[in-house]
Amino acid sequence: MSQERNTVIWLNSLGIYSDVINKLRSYLGDLSEIHELDNNYLEKLGILSSGALARLSKSDFKSSMDIYFEKLNFLGIDVITIFDKDYPQDLLKIPDSPVVLYRKGNLMPQDHIAMGIVGSRKATNYGKWAAERFAGELTNMGVTIVSGMAAGIDSIAHRTAIENGGRTIGILGNGLDRVYPKSNWGLYRDAVDNGALISEFPPGTQPYNFHFPMRNRIISGLSLGVIVVEAQQRSGSLITAHHALAQGKDVFAIPGNINSIYSQGTNMLIRDGAKPLLDMDDILEEVRELQ
Repeated sequence: MSQERNTVIWLNSLGIYSDVINKLRSYLGDLSEIHELDNNYLEKLGILSSGALARLSKSDFKSSMDIYFEKLNFLGIDVITIFDKDYPQDLLKIPDSPVVLYRKGNLMPQDHIAMGIVGSRKATNYGKWAAERFAGELTNMGVTIVSGMAAGIDSIAHRTAIENGGRTIGILGNGLDRVYPKSNWGLYRDAVDNGALISEFPPGTQPYNFHFPMRNRIISGLSLGVIVVEAQQRSGSLITAHHALAQGKDVFAIPGNINSIYSQGTNMLIRDGAKPLLDMDDILEEVRELQ
């Protein structure tokens, strides 16, 4: 198993992510010897892109992994795979589980009791107030706050949890060695000291737009339910809500002014079946683990 563990880390380090790795595992079974397979054979599978095949052919498995583990150690980054005992068990239950995770900080058993809080990067005063209120009340109940480390609602949720003496988990859409947005440098440090930062993207990975929908399934996957505070009509927060619904999680939305673009998304969620969040009783009625 150790060989296959190192192999999936190697594939991930080359920018081959969980959806492709899972397809390879479904077809080949054990991936321990994939680095010894002929590129023509791998190409015929139709799973790997031409770019991925080129990166595989240029990378020597053993020497590159030795260097890679040294790099992770230097950066203070732990790597966890689906083969490890400390892999978050809640993520094994979701579709397209991330095969490889990178972590700074620590996950604790009590982090199983967690709620996701997400929302607009351009939060209104109303949104800031709502995020602080519910993040604070949940934290005071011993609930870990999970969010995406973005500006706006995400950052407020993380910061509120920390300031109330609680724990928080930040899920990144880039490598853990990069701070995005740069204004969150202090929050990154504090989140590591009061919880963890997690990413499925290897160090050095830029915060590309298509990474954020991917990371959103991890936010919902680690949470008992997701609170959407503010969201425009087309918002990444709505993607998180849809992931939560697909995973069988509860979705709560803060009602807002119908004239506000920042409440269009939350009001739509309520129209389509999300529970309007007016006070903590609305959460306690739905989330059995908090009762």
